[in-house]
Amino acid sequence: MKSLPNGRWSVLEILFWLTPLAAFFLFPGYLVLISQIMIVALFALSLDLILGYAGIVSLGHAAFFGVGAYTAGLLSVHGWSEPLSGLLAGALVAGVFGLCVSFLVVRGQDLTRLMVTLAIGLMTYEGANKAAFLTGGVDGLSGMVVGDVLGLFAFDLDGKTAYFYSLTVLFILFVLVRRMVQSPFGMGLIGIREGVKRMPAIGADVPRRLVVIFTVSAAIAGMAGALLAQTTQFVGLDSLSFSRSAELLIILVLGGTGRLYGALVGAIIFMLAQDTIAGINPAYWQFWIGLLLIVIVMFARGGILGGLQKIREQFFGGAK
Repeated sequence: MKSLPNGRWSVLEILFWLTPLAAFFLFPGYLVLISQIMIVALFALSLDLILGYAGIVSLGHAAFFGVGAYTAGLLSVHGWSEPLSGLLAGALVAGVFGLCVSFLVVRGQDLTRLMVTLAIGLMTYEGANKAAFLTGGVDGLSGMVVGDVLGLFAFDLDGKTAYFYSLTVLFILFVLVRRMVQSPFGMGLIGIREGVKRMPAIGADVPRRLVVIFTVSAAIAGMAGALLAQTTQFVGLDSLSFSRSAELLIILVLGGTGRLYGALVGAIIFMLAQDTIAGINPAYWQFWIGLLLIVIVMFARGGILGGLQKIREQFFGGAK
């Protein structure tokens, strides 16, 4: 799914964003699940910025997600219940954290980056676990009270406010990210991914660009974490876990990296498959997810969107 060359929205894109509005009326009993999908999609979008566009592999991206979640959660627990400022605070703290560790990440190559990001994720997890007096430890951070959105819309048990809140945040950030990757800065990131040694020859400051995109990615991940904390009114240690980072990589492989919509489609497929398969066979749902991943990797290189693009090119001669 690609936008038009001049940056306008294609028909498929418009239809894609109309789907959540239709789902609100067609599946009123699944609003909570769809809200979770949108939050995971935003989280996956943040990783796609560094993996799909800048070529930075990370196994610890959940660290920024969890930092954002705990920031919003702690503010709420200690009396600051206004949701939008809590959302921005989660993004800010996660972004600052990402900026601090980015200098360690961007200096290495793929294997070094994997180890550094993994170490950051594990250290953040254990730090939150040890600081149980602040985070609640394994019991999680409870007692959150989230105020009305814009002072008008209260979070309800049916999940209607959380649904539109999540959709609005996802759409706004997607529009901003879409503009960024289509800008000269975004084109420069693709150039770094494809040929990092050649970019300095045209005057590009590679380390600086990588630091910027890593910080932006961390901030978006933090906002996704804050969004989850506010809509569920709970923060657990699993928000910082390695498994959450690993699932994020699976989502991008399923959808396709470096496409933006790959993160969204991958999140939809993964979350729906997880919910459906776990309902049928709770003990072995991961086996079927793994089998689906193998099929995608072997027969649809570039993820689901990459496979669909190849089919279109084969039958329509690459017509757009």
